[in-house]
Amino acid sequence: MRKILLALPLLALSSLPVLAAPTAAQKDEFYSVCMGISQDAALCGCKADAAMSLIDERFMGVVIASMKGGSPAAEDFRAYNAYVAKSNQVCKPNY
Repeated sequence: MRKILLALPLLALSSLPVLAAPTAAQKDEFYSVCMGISQDAALCGCKADAAMSLIDERFMGVVIASMKGGSPAAEDFRAYNAYVAKSNQVCKPNY
């Protein structure tokens, strides 16, 4: 019985969906779009690097589309705002 109880948390974790990290192509596109907006290589490099660990592949598409002038879907809006706040915190300018 004890072995079953110890295995339950592992079983629960294994049922969670695995989120794919953003791709290198997405990182390159992020950087390119960012440079088109800000022309700040240091900021765009930092933001692109941060995005690789802050968001998943699907959400990277949401972020890139937003950078190109789109708006996140209603169900992504809160997560988008949280991502922007966190990436700004990570890459805060030296002002």
